[in-house]
Amino acid sequence: MTELTRRALLAAGLGLTASTWLEPAAADVPSLANDASAKGLLYGCAVGSDRIAADRSFAALVAAQAGIIVPEWELKREFVQRVEGQYDFGGGDDLYAFAVRHGLKMRGHTLVWYYGTPPWLEQKLQDQRSESLLTDMITRSCRHYRGRLHSWDVLNEVVEPPEGHPDGLRVKSPWYQAFGEDYMAIALHAAREADPNTLLFYGDYDVEMDAPWQERRRTAVLKVLERLKKQNAPIDAFGVQGHLKPYKAKFDEDLYARFLRDVAGFGLKIMVTEFDVADRGGPADIAARDADVAAITRSFMDVSLASPAMLGVLTWGLSDRYSWLSNYPDYKWPDGQLSRGLPFDGDLKPKPMRQAMAQAFAAKA
Repeated sequence: MTELTRRALLAAGLGLTASTWLEPAAADVPSLANDASAKGLLYGCAVGSDRIAADRSFAALVAAQAGIIVPEWELKREFVQRVEGQYDFGGGDDLYAFAVRHGLKMRGHTLVWYYGTPPWLEQKLQDQRSESLLTDMITRSCRHYRGRLHSWDVLNEVVEPPEGHPDGLRVKSPWYQAFGEDYMAIALHAAREADPNTLLFYGDYDVEMDAPWQERRRTAVLKVLERLKKQNAPIDAFGVQGHLKPYKAKFDEDLYARFLRDVAGFGLKIMVTEFDVADRGGPADIAARDADVAAITRSFMDVSLASPAMLGVLTWGLSDRYSWLSNYPDYKWPDGQLSRGLPFDGDLKPKPMRQAMAQAFAAKA
């Protein structure tokens, strides 16, 4: 028995099950995970280990609503590898134990990202070009959770057309600057070798709406996928992040459906991995704004779930109580009110968005 398995089983504790642990308020709301599972899909959300530990009501809601969780920050390089030569999986292990306790799956996020590189590593990448600086953490992370995770976000946000690359790659990434475009295939091969049976994802954002900058991003993403397939890189799936901005750009169902068909044409599975809706710029009236958010949620979900390649949907959070949208400068409300871009509000009560998601799962053919 590995240390990780032992820890997870200890955390499961005395035969306590999800149903006996849930608080009544969480247990009373129909489960989105069950709605998705009825159609052969997954529903889940991003969570933070600190919030799970400190907020019992929120933790109960996650256990009731989600079939899969993903760490919001615990497995990113800046937290796992703060110090050279040292690896800290404590936060990820806590969430894995929570998942085991409540019969949930877990994803890993993220192994290669342009952002959040620890300072010691940034300096090393400037001084040397050893592939081990890229692959050591990938190997260590994938081996640590080998056979236990549903999937890994190996590559995260690798395109940025405004940076000037002819194919739209993010050239200001420290990984591109150190290794060129080959870093993507190198990372995928390292992940596959360390964990042969876990799904390997590349995920990116701003590929859903009808706007010129998003069309350029869609084109760039498809070129990345084409490049990786030609290189025989072991990629299994694409993650549509799904950070919708309905008050900045129009959602076009046909355009988004075409993109999903193009992705699936590479033989890849698809998952919506970080779904939420930025509501800043919407009506001042909360009911009206909630109705808008629910409407675009239903449209987006209907198109997403219609793809035969779709595995499921994860929201980037579950409750507005803990949403990055309420803190990010472009999306937070100047008056300090919480963003309302997740299925449950700040009081953990279901919103029209949750109902729209449930209806979309129910309507899937």
